[in-house]
Amino acid sequence: MASCTVSILFLLIVAMSAAEPPGCKIRITNRGLEMLKYETQKFVVEELSNITMPEMKGNEGRFEYTINEVKINELNLTYADLAFQPGLGLLFEVQNSSIALSFQRRILYWFFYDTGAINASAEGVNIHTVLHMTKDELGRLKISNITCDASIGKMKMKFTGTLGRVYDFLATFLTTGMRFLLNQQICPAMNHAGLVLINSLLETIPVRTEVDKYVGIDYSLLSDPVVTSRSLDMDFRGMFFELGNENNTLVNYAVNPIVREYDRMVYLGLSEYFFDSGLYSYYKAGIFQMNIANERMPKDLEMLLRTTYFGTIMMMNPALVEYPISLRLELNSAPKTTIKTSGATVAVTAIATVMVLPPGAAPVQLSSMTMEAKFNAKVSMKGKRLAVLADLRRFKIFSNQSALESLALIPLQGPLKTMLQISIVPIINNWTKRGVSIPLADGLDFIEEVVEYHNGYLIIGANLHFSKGLREMIERKIQADAENAI
Repeated sequence: MASCTVSILFLLIVAMSAAEPPGCKIRITNRGLEMLKYETQKFVVEELSNITMPEMKGNEGRFEYTINEVKINELNLTYADLAFQPGLGLLFEVQNSSIALSFQRRILYWFFYDTGAINASAEGVNIHTVLHMTKDELGRLKISNITCDASIGKMKMKFTGTLGRVYDFLATFLTTGMRFLLNQQICPAMNHAGLVLINSLLETIPVRTEVDKYVGIDYSLLSDPVVTSRSLDMDFRGMFFELGNENNTLVNYAVNPIVREYDRMVYLGLSEYFFDSGLYSYYKAGIFQMNIANERMPKDLEMLLRTTYFGTIMMMNPALVEYPISLRLELNSAPKTTIKTSGATVAVTAIATVMVLPPGAAPVQLSSMTMEAKFNAKVSMKGKRLAVLADLRRFKIFSNQSALESLALIPLQGPLKTMLQISIVPIINNWTKRGVSIPLADGLDFIEEVVEYHNGYLIIGANLHFSKGLREMIERKIQADAENAI
């Protein structure tokens, strides 16, 4: 029995350790939900206003009636709340609210025929809706189910027209039927709003998408979101991949980002793996190489290279002295990110090859040296695009051939560092400032961001801003889907 228990515990430990850690984590807090509540209320009012009701026909004694053209004129949400439902998703609740309606009547009593409008009000409207949030088979966040319960406390009607007062005794009969029909339409409208419309908005969150012509990014959820009374936490894979070879990806051994705060509307956690997988993918795509020659070669650097390797050129072939010199930089391994409480750095190791370029002939190598550089990386967020600004911090070079040559390279260290700062770092920053989108629905942006660095990961706390209304975002998505289907 004891050995069986130990075996079960061992299997549980292995299963837990085998779980893939997230490269990206997002927490939405109660403060974020509070901001979403207004847009949600407005959206629900619009959806319920679009309720259509079937025509009512019937008779009561000598009366024959037809009720049609039902319109909801106003919804007064006396109390509406949007909250987290622990273990499930979101709760949207309406209490003690009212709905104003109008519809047309046609009534036949003996030989009298009368038409007119009826104004009605449904009072004591209560709606209890729970949206179950899960991940689908593609790893996308979705509403998988909706639990809805709606009730109407009472309904009043006021007749107008020639025989308005005569028909008042029909009110009790008609209000019973109208209250039943209206109550039957509320939950289907809420189901359509969540399962169809809100899910169409969630489809705008990137799951596996291209970043540029070299790499893509995988933001698929690793598990169902974790919902507590204070937050909704989502673990995303947060992994870049090379478009030319999507299966060649970096394994995630980084620490799991830990979000402890609840003060801001949203928190974004990114581990070292998030950045390393991007650097690895770009490295595999072959973009970390550069040839500096001719007009791209700074004159001072060219003169220094000629002076440094003048003896080598003369020993090889004096005729080479007249030809241009080039410097080829190529990384020999993927850059490595380190995140500590003091900030983020990126370590780079490259091979620098100095060559002479005789016209019409193959380049002649003069030397090969190793360059080691460390960059400070400042992470920032604008809207929903994450960007990085690099700044050269440390730099050194040494020969791959001999210690004596390493000593001879010391005069090159300063000029090469200057060349990196002036020529190459701006190119890197021009590339990285384009940024990459984070997994956030279209129309939602980060504002008032604060970046905090921890050992192994960073946390960005921010508030949320609707750049578009919820209805506008959904309609744009539906329109885009329709255009793509053509």
